[in-house]
Amino acid sequence: MSSATSDDSNMEAPIHRLNLGEPYRFSPSEEQLANVIQRVSEYVWHEMPDDGGWHYGTNLHYLQKLCHHWTNEFNWWDHQAKLDSFSHYRTEIDEIETHYIFEKGSGLNPTPLLIIHGWPGSICEFLNIIEPLAHPERFGGSVDDAFDIIAPSLPGFGFSGRPPRPMGPRRIANHLNKLMTEYLGCQTYIAQGGDWGAAIGSWLGFDHAKSCRALHINFLTMRHARGTQTTEERNWEKKLDRDQQVEDGYRTVQATRPQTLSYAMNDSPVGVAAWLIEKFRSWSDIRDGDIESVYTKDDLLFHVMIYILTRTFNTASWIYYGRREEGGRILSSDEKKVEIPTACAIFPAEMLAWPPRSYVDRLYNVTQWTEMPRGGHFAAMEQPNLLIDDIRKFARTLR
Repeated sequence: MSSATSDDSNMEAPIHRLNLGEPYRFSPSEEQLANVIQRVSEYVWHEMPDDGGWHYGTNLHYLQKLCHHWTNEFNWWDHQAKLDSFSHYRTEIDEIETHYIFEKGSGLNPTPLLIIHGWPGSICEFLNIIEPLAHPERFGGSVDDAFDIIAPSLPGFGFSGRPPRPMGPRRIANHLNKLMTEYLGCQTYIAQGGDWGAAIGSWLGFDHAKSCRALHINFLTMRHARGTQTTEERNWEKKLDRDQQVEDGYRTVQATRPQTLSYAMNDSPVGVAAWLIEKFRSWSDIRDGDIESVYTKDDLLFHVMIYILTRTFNTASWIYYGRREEGGRILSSDEKKVEIPTACAIFPAEMLAWPPRSYVDRLYNVTQWTEMPRGGHFAAMEQPNLLIDDIRKFARTLR
């Protein structure tokens, strides 16, 4: 591998693969699967207000239909095949078993791309974008746009082990930078993320700019120490505060008392489904109030089952506690910003509305700004082609 320099070639530094770790395959037992189905089938249904809809939380009637599908039609093994189509590894980093998908890109010199999920997601958000990003020529694209894809499960999420205590996004950024540089031997790489992935990616760009040389985000979670400064920015802030009043409940609980919540969720697959699916509905660009205008029942249950079968609902929520301990959303008290080239993909139905460009420019060195025609919070699932095209477009500017 060539040494890092200030020219454009360092965006093309390949993965050296110093330590891929041990091959890994997640495969639940039939007993585990049957246990979940039994608990769902035995759930004692209660009630909701007559005007319930989705206003009070997950709609009772929809959840009953989903659970009927769960117990009678959902087949885990169809989704196991999707997982098994990629190479999985686990390696120990700072005594935490860290899982990741590694898909070697086509061509002679694919660019390493770290894609980072959030909550209530998992690496399963990315199963439909990994192959097109790694092998664009298979989908009518150019092999010159190929990436080496590294998609880790965050500590405490899915197929990774749990940290000994909550880790916030800044500590997780340090953890993932070790994976990329010390374990996989990347001198440089691009990071991409939405939700927590955007926060972690921001800290990668802020703290590890020598190795994380560019950042692509489709969510804005960081805040500026001086706050809003223009009338347009202040109007955005006021509207955001109003909009978030009905969204703050889960965030506050998980940032303050995650352990108390975990007892109920560990005992109830239906409870986990209700807690997670509400977010997929309210944060996505759905049509006519119908969650299945975007996701099938199988899509939703696949994500729910990952949390249930890996028993990670509790530990996945710890990242909220960790961020509170780290100091919250403020990027820098001395007003420094992320100096590496940053691309922002703005999807219109995002649950945290993006601020004006002037505000974002004080946080990042924005070199690409794309306002998408459709899509919401789960971009890789909702609008995979739009996201893929934007990532490729950004990477071309870095060569």
